[in-house]
Amino acid sequence: MTKLSVNINKIATIRNARGGDVPSVVQVAIDCERFGADGITVHPRPDERHITTKDVYDLKEVVKTEFNIEGYPDARYMQLITDILPAQATLVPDPPHVLTSNAGWETKKHQNLLVDLVQQFKSLGVRSSIFVDTNLENIEYAAKSGVDRIELYTGPFAEDYPKNPAEAVKAYVAAAQMAKDLGMEINAGHDLSLDNLNYFKQSLVQLDEVSIGHALISDALYFGLENTIQRYKLLLL
Repeated sequence: MTKLSVNINKIATIRNARGGDVPSVVQVAIDCERFGADGITVHPRPDERHITTKDVYDLKEVVKTEFNIEGYPDARYMQLITDILPAQATLVPDPPHVLTSNAGWETKKHQNLLVDLVQQFKSLGVRSSIFVDTNLENIEYAAKSGVDRIELYTGPFAEDYPKNPAEAVKAYVAAAQMAKDLGMEINAGHDLSLDNLNYFKQSLVQLDEVSIGHALISDALYFGLENTIQRYKLLLL
């Protein structure tokens, strides 16, 4: 079964709107795991508009499944990885001002940087993942970096899915096959939802893990967190 990592950034967004600790990021992480999540994902941005540096250290003490820390590899992010030693470090290329991650790495252009980062993670015993699109050259050069996994940016799939599901997923199937052939495991994330997740999963039989936040937390407002997590997990069977 493909694993479900719940991105809890949006819980921190709600908390930060009022200050204090309601809702509690730590308690939600504990509950997500109790309700069946296979992992917890956070993206501690430099402006701390949702997950803060303190949150990451607090979560280290309670996350019992796979802790996945996403981010741009600046000095702050690398210090977090060194201190926390999460199960997975996911490298994203977005600068501080962007609203959400909306593009993958140009892995050929940044090959030297990525090779260096992957080696650092390996020395720490942390699994590495690179956020990429379906451009096959980017898949090829991700493999050349020595990375353990890629995370396929699924925003374009989610946008095109209502119009033509088969066409929307076509490039992802090819990218996933190439990644597997090159020895990498496959994650995916961005705008995956109750509407499109099962189709994506059935199309990519090699899929190891999905990271879902915005849609899942939004659905939880209607269905409740436990029910929502179970609904997503059923789509990944």
